[in-house]
Amino acid sequence: MSKKLTKREVDYSKWYNELVVKADLAENSSVRGCMVIKPYGYAIWEKMQSQLDKMFKETGHQNAYFPLFVPKSLFEAEEKNAEGFAKECAVVTHYRLKNDENNSGKLIVDENAKLEEELIVRPTSEAIIWNTYKNWIQSYRDLPILINQWANVVRWEMRTRLFLRTAEFLWQEGHTAHSTKDEALAEAELMNNIYADFAQDFMGIPVVKGLKSESERFAGAEETYCIEALMQDGKALQAGTSHFLGQNFAKAFDVKFANKEGKLDHVWATSWGVSTRLMGALIMTHSDDNGLILPPKLAPIQVVIIPIYKSQEQLEKISEKIKPVLSELRNKNISVLFDKRDTHKPGFKFNEHEIKGVPIRIAIGPKDLENNTIEIFRRDKMLKENIPFEKIYEKIDFLISDIQEYIFNKAQKFTIENTRVANSYDEFKSLIKNEGGFVSAHWDGSSETEEKIKKETKATIRCIPAETVGDKGFCMVTNKPSSQRVLFAKAY
Repeated sequence: MSKKLTKREVDYSKWYNELVVKADLAENSSVRGCMVIKPYGYAIWEKMQSQLDKMFKETGHQNAYFPLFVPKSLFEAEEKNAEGFAKECAVVTHYRLKNDENNSGKLIVDENAKLEEELIVRPTSEAIIWNTYKNWIQSYRDLPILINQWANVVRWEMRTRLFLRTAEFLWQEGHTAHSTKDEALAEAELMNNIYADFAQDFMGIPVVKGLKSESERFAGAEETYCIEALMQDGKALQAGTSHFLGQNFAKAFDVKFANKEGKLDHVWATSWGVSTRLMGALIMTHSDDNGLILPPKLAPIQVVIIPIYKSQEQLEKISEKIKPVLSELRNKNISVLFDKRDTHKPGFKFNEHEIKGVPIRIAIGPKDLENNTIEIFRRDKMLKENIPFEKIYEKIDFLISDIQEYIFNKAQKFTIENTRVANSYDEFKSLIKNEGGFVSAHWDGSSETEEKIKKETKATIRCIPAETVGDKGFCMVTNKPSSQRVLFAKAY
């Protein structure tokens, strides 16, 4: 635990990979491209999950669960969706193994146990869900359907990185059905706003809201809303998406309803999701060369108390002093750990909790007992001070609020300072190559120009922000009219 991390400025990718492992968040598994999320990492994900779940339910959504396997014929029903995910699909072809007839002791596929229809391991669940909704929907009285599921999905990625891109990952996916286009559009926008609120208020991550370009939309969507965040290395990360699916899936699966006039019409749909990729965003937005920096609202341990002692008698006195503090903090729903392990020295514990990003650390020893003081340390600024013991609750309340606010403001300042405007293609290419970050520029709206920019600079359109609507100009590449500026960046 004492070994230092690679510095971000030396090798950002290596720093990230080392931090995920050393902070005990996750590790690579024996399955190619898949990860083991360790208890500390999963505890952060559980906090994210709990808060998002609360926000979903407050807006009328309910949780359900649908099968992991999707019959190939259902998966193919919506052509754009199937085509978009085809290269990432894992396919089940047999349902049984048998002993090798050569007595090798190995198991082999039983060719007599071939499935009549191949099954797709879900990369996303629209197909199986809309085939189910067909049985649930007959009239306008059955609408809207507001369903979310917490699940795992499989996308057979060739290049993987812990949390950011793995063959299997955890996520939530919402799937809603509506009687009107306007209602479905409002739902898609509502969920994107919820993602933005969660990212900013709980993760401490400033995001830009907007729409994806046609080439960047979810496969099968008519419109994709998104939130984009900027990481410390100047690359963008898509933190969440919400899709207006129109009537595409309803038509593919023949999901109709009788409206109030008794006429049959196809249902309007949305889907939306965030994944364990948010863990990567959390790490890369706030953390430093000493380890994780966690927002207090999502930290599994908000306060750690470390006793400094030489004898059992000293530990007992410290424990007695701290006992009411532990009780009071827990009553206030502040998660606290009294780390009195006798297997590690205080210096090791300090370093361990620093790298794990525990927001507040308290140290108390014999001299503190004599002086009725404590040493309190805030992880975000790496600052410590000695305060009177009776000020402990007041100080912890202040720090939990102030750390949350400080790390958001710091990230927001970074985003603002690294969002630049380009008025020519040469200026754009220079900014992307030398500065990174978001670059706001005019684009003529064509996929050909978008592809040219991507090929020549590796930058993609991350977001078409609502706030630039009406900011007319001329495309930096073709000089054709442009209806508004869009945000480009290199991205994860």
